[in-house]
Amino acid sequence: MKFGDTFMQYLQGDQTGNLVKCAHVEYKRLKKVLKNCRSQGSASASCKNEQQKDEGNNELSSGLSQFCHCESCPLCDQIFFSELMREASHIAGCFSSRLRHLLNLHVARGIQRYKLRLRQCFKNDQQTMAEEGRILIEYVTMNAIAIRKILKKYDKVHCSVNGNNFKSKMQAEHIELLQSPWLIELGAFYLNFDGIDGGEFSEFCSQFSCDLNGTEPVMTLTLPNSMKLEYSLTCSICLETVFNPNALSCGHLFCKLCACSAAFVLMFEGLKTASSNAKCPICREAGVYTNAVHMLELDLLLKRRCNEYWKERMAAEHAEDVKQTREYWDSRTKYAIGY
Repeated sequence: MKFGDTFMQYLQGDQTGNLVKCAHVEYKRLKKVLKNCRSQGSASASCKNEQQKDEGNNELSSGLSQFCHCESCPLCDQIFFSELMREASHIAGCFSSRLRHLLNLHVARGIQRYKLRLRQCFKNDQQTMAEEGRILIEYVTMNAIAIRKILKKYDKVHCSVNGNNFKSKMQAEHIELLQSPWLIELGAFYLNFDGIDGGEFSEFCSQFSCDLNGTEPVMTLTLPNSMKLEYSLTCSICLETVFNPNALSCGHLFCKLCACSAAFVLMFEGLKTASSNAKCPICREAGVYTNAVHMLELDLLLKRRCNEYWKERMAAEHAEDVKQTREYWDSRTKYAIGY
């Protein structure tokens, strides 16, 4: 079955009732835009053929080459890329907000945690949360594949690389769905469920796997088309498995201590206090610390699967936090009393 038919089946399925307010890629409509562009392009090429009949085959070939390898296509670019960017942005926003709500329920704290525990006496919330996670992973993977397919088709129709360049633009705008750190959190959420319930939810977490014992710790996501994506769980600063992980708004993952060091802030101050000029150590993008995401599910997964390593890093981080706090207040005290 072609992907277009599979995607339309997905949109018409029961899961659309749960995501009725969420955006989807208008795959069929964008494909129609490309089809119209192809037909108009063929007509334009035929017209050139008639006009240049007497000028020889070489000039005709040059004209066709100029048409096919154009850097942009006025026939469809105005609709195609602006519409696709808008849809991708809405999908990324919907996915992150729904997932954030789901994870807040799973790792609830304080009085909300006690309320959920009381509610679980009457209702199986774990099954509901696992099903919500399944719907979200299907939502983001199907739409991500649809975007990749339609961009590939664009490049095929126009014999260009603009579709591939658009993927780079999406990454720069942080709306490339399959590069979102929220996917790592969703994978950790599934794997934590599987660990707690003795495999009861293994049918849901089969798309995710995590290898923390190899030379490089990775989480793997298997897409519906059998393609596999690997997400590195190594901090690029200390070169160890991330501890107390935080994802910057550019998508790069670091230990909290390492991220604070890179942002020139103290541990107890937190990443929210970082300067807007502070840059990511990898991509050098500025202003990425203020909206950093604390990866609670990933931290919980590491605590359960690498308990000794987690305890060792916890002790080291606590010692560093205490040292920084003492030095900070010592310097403040000396400044206040004048020596």
